[in-house]
Amino acid sequence: MSLFLHRRPSDMAFPLAALFFLVTARWCLQVAHAGRQVFDVMDFGAIADGETDDSKAFLRTWTKACASPGRPSVVVPKGEYRLHPVVFRGPCKGYMELRLAGVLRAPDDLAAFRGSHEWINFASVDGLLVTGGGTFDGRGASSWHLNECPRNPNCTPLPVSIKLGRVRNVTITGVTSLDSKFFHVIIIGSQDVAIHRVTIRAPRDSPNTDGVHIQASSNVRITDTAVATGDDCVSVGPGSADITMSGVSCGPGHGISVGSLGRRPGEQDVRGLRVSNCTFAGTANGVRIKTWRGGVRPGSVVSGLVFEDIVMRKVRNPIIIDQEYCPYSSISCRHESAQLPSVVKISDVKFKNIRGVSATQVAVKLSCSGANPCHGLELRDIDLSYVKRSVATESRCANVAGGIAGGTLVPPSCI
Repeated sequence: MSLFLHRRPSDMAFPLAALFFLVTARWCLQVAHAGRQVFDVMDFGAIADGETDDSKAFLRTWTKACASPGRPSVVVPKGEYRLHPVVFRGPCKGYMELRLAGVLRAPDDLAAFRGSHEWINFASVDGLLVTGGGTFDGRGASSWHLNECPRNPNCTPLPVSIKLGRVRNVTITGVTSLDSKFFHVIIIGSQDVAIHRVTIRAPRDSPNTDGVHIQASSNVRITDTAVATGDDCVSVGPGSADITMSGVSCGPGHGISVGSLGRRPGEQDVRGLRVSNCTFAGTANGVRIKTWRGGVRPGSVVSGLVFEDIVMRKVRNPIIIDQEYCPYSSISCRHESAQLPSVVKISDVKFKNIRGVSATQVAVKLSCSGANPCHGLELRDIDLSYVKRSVATESRCANVAGGIAGGTLVPPSCI
């Protein structure tokens, strides 16, 4: 009897197939890692104890990743990281990823900023994804009482939590911005930016904590995002074009605002904005355009705006155009230049299918400039009842040069 067992060819099929699978899988992983290198901040000296300044470790990690081609990923594991102001600068060789699972904490003491106007600054980056479920904690409560901007027009603003400056092809998704000292996110001089499924939170009484401020930027999309702040949920400043907001929940806060505009000479136009499928709850305003009185001619233009499919829940000013905006004391607002009508020209603005409950009797207020009356306004399918059910809502217009009104109109149109 032979001591050797003779195997049929079919007996060898499974081991050979398994070996082939393992070799192929390993090769695929090597290829994948070659295109997506991982740079863990802990490997570059981060301590993650919530007390030690980890700024230099984060910058070392970013610098190494930024110099790598492909899709390098900066990984921030769970833990608490104290960061002084940092600039994550481009351009980079590849498409950058910041995967934040931990909590980044800003300094409490403003002296740590050494004059910097931003805490986290992404500058000149083309291609960036910020994600991971983590939190940017601006520690604003330690500084809000030092903010003079609500009272002083010549104030020095406190630091912004996150700045996107001169960036392109950037997505921020699945993270939280908490208690910024000033604005949570500012997008300036940038193109092709997406804010998706982000949570932004600060107390109702926190000053100037705008959720997202957009300025001199184009093709910016804010979707499925929850904003609760002490100021505008989203503000759209001069030079903004092709801005889209959808699925935004706002409240508390001051609503979604275009402006303020017209305060400084040479401001660029705002053209192309669509706000749809959004909900406002307990806010000071719903959808708003605000421009300062006076200004230097020629003024900028606001045109091509659509606000549609919006729900208001006990909102004080659900629909408002305010071209007499001045948030300061009566003394400051009585300044000679402030008595002149706004130089900003507003046209082609549509309010469609906006419904819900107004916390004030005047649910629609269109107060335009005496020097530049609003043109091409449209009110269609507006259904806004007063919180006091026995009292009807009203609309008020000033300096509106015609327009279109149709469909359900509660309150009746003043156009």
